[in-house]
Amino acid sequence: MERFFKLSDKGSTVRTEVIAGITTFLTMAYIIFVNPDILSTTGMDRDAVFVATCLAAAVGSLIMGLWANWPIGMAPGMGLNAFFAFTVVGVMGFSWQQALGAVFISGIIFLFLSITGIRSWLIAGIPASMRSAIAAGIGLFLAIIAMKSSGLIVANPDTLVALGDLTATGTLLTIAGFFIIVALDAMKVTGAILIGILVVTVAAIALGVSQFGGVVSMPPSVAPTFLQLDVMGALTYGIFQVVLVMVLVEVFDATGTLIGVAKRAGLLGDGDTHENSNLGRALMADSTAITAGSLLGTSSTTAYVESASGVQAGGRTGLTAVVVGVMFLLAMFFAPLAGSVPAYATAPALLYVATLMLRELAEIDWDDVTEAAPAVLTAIAMPFTYSIANGLAFGFISYALIKLLTGRARQVHAATWVIAALFVFKYAFFGGH
Repeated sequence: MERFFKLSDKGSTVRTEVIAGITTFLTMAYIIFVNPDILSTTGMDRDAVFVATCLAAAVGSLIMGLWANWPIGMAPGMGLNAFFAFTVVGVMGFSWQQALGAVFISGIIFLFLSITGIRSWLIAGIPASMRSAIAAGIGLFLAIIAMKSSGLIVANPDTLVALGDLTATGTLLTIAGFFIIVALDAMKVTGAILIGILVVTVAAIALGVSQFGGVVSMPPSVAPTFLQLDVMGALTYGIFQVVLVMVLVEVFDATGTLIGVAKRAGLLGDGDTHENSNLGRALMADSTAITAGSLLGTSSTTAYVESASGVQAGGRTGLTAVVVGVMFLLAMFFAPLAGSVPAYATAPALLYVATLMLRELAEIDWDDVTEAAPAVLTAIAMPFTYSIANGLAFGFISYALIKLLTGRARQVHAATWVIAALFVFKYAFFGGH
């Protein structure tokens, strides 16, 4: 281990890396409960999605650890799972098999972009304000999903949405769960989100809101989702937008997380981030994991910003990520517990993730309206149109157009023009869905 992971070169030890790996796992383990809850709304088998989530996270984390030697955990990403379930399947009407096909296609494109260096060009060309707005918008989208699933808000014919029944048991559990997670995280308790989910689950079972299915069993079969992707069926009308959004979100989310966590771990040095030899491998690892996840039966896999908790605990090498991968494999034996977790327990986790993502709004240059206006449009369009895709489209088109109208077209990078043009083409020829 010392030689393979170069522990002493990074000033680390096996014990430190193991503790860091467990810390990272505890902060991101909520995904094994949340992901099946979201994807099962499409008709996918919940138990199979649970296993696929654990396997995709394990495969991604092991590739990251063993090949790139970086302390970054991987798992199906928040935001893209909501896009998969509520937009691609729920609104656009694709089957979940076609949606998995779209994930596979986006993974292949993502791999191509990473190999050719186009990914770096795209990242360099997207305005910082837009990157922040996309993260904040996805946060708002997760928030409205959480509030709807928990009964905090309900449909209203006059006002579109209205306050739900705050005396309902499940809704009260969601509110309590959110406060528990916030309080624990404020006190720096490791695994605050996971603890919050488990506390609310136990309370829901005790109050009769959820049924207890047990804790440990042999892993259920992944067969209902394994290799069920329909790639040819995905190559139909409307898939252009789906793949474009998946690729764009993967590019921003994964790359930003990788570079951010790697900087915190001191893995990039002072020079150009793209000169780091292992960054290339890390970029390849996350794009490979997307393709593997689509074959197993889950939405796009990405690098987790929660990996920063492991870095804070001293993780500096791929051994941290390997430990994360092993922990996800062991988690497969807790399928009955995952099946007992109600939406009331995962909703507080979604709300809290939304809270963290909305911090990105602070990075927007509010003094420059040509930067702020497109950013706001991006962020608010995602929850209000119930679509991450529309938020991206509104943002990129308005950014390019406002800069053009104010005589500042030269400030717009070629990548932004290309993405804006693609969305204009999409609306002109394919309409709103």
